[in-house]
Amino acid sequence: MIVQPLGIVFSESALRSDQFAVLAAFVAINTLIYVVLAVSKMLPKIYVSDYVTSRNRRGESRSIHPDGPA
Repeated sequence: MIVQPLGIVFSESALRSDQFAVLAAFVAINTLIYVVLAVSKMLPKIYVSDYVTSRNRRGESRSIHPDGPA
C-alpha cells in the first residue's frame, strides 16, 4: 500500500505560475490588513481633543446651576 502525502494539492508548475503569485500576494496583504484591524480594535480609543487644546472654550459657565461668583 502506497500512502500519498495529503498536503500536496497543486503541481509544482501551478505553484510557480504568475497567477498563483498574484493570488498569494493578495492573500498576504488581506491577512495583514485584518491583523491590523483586529489589533486596533483591542487598543483603547484615542481622542485627539485630549492632546490638542482649542481656544474656543467658554470663559464662563452657561449652566443653569452656576459654579459660583466669578
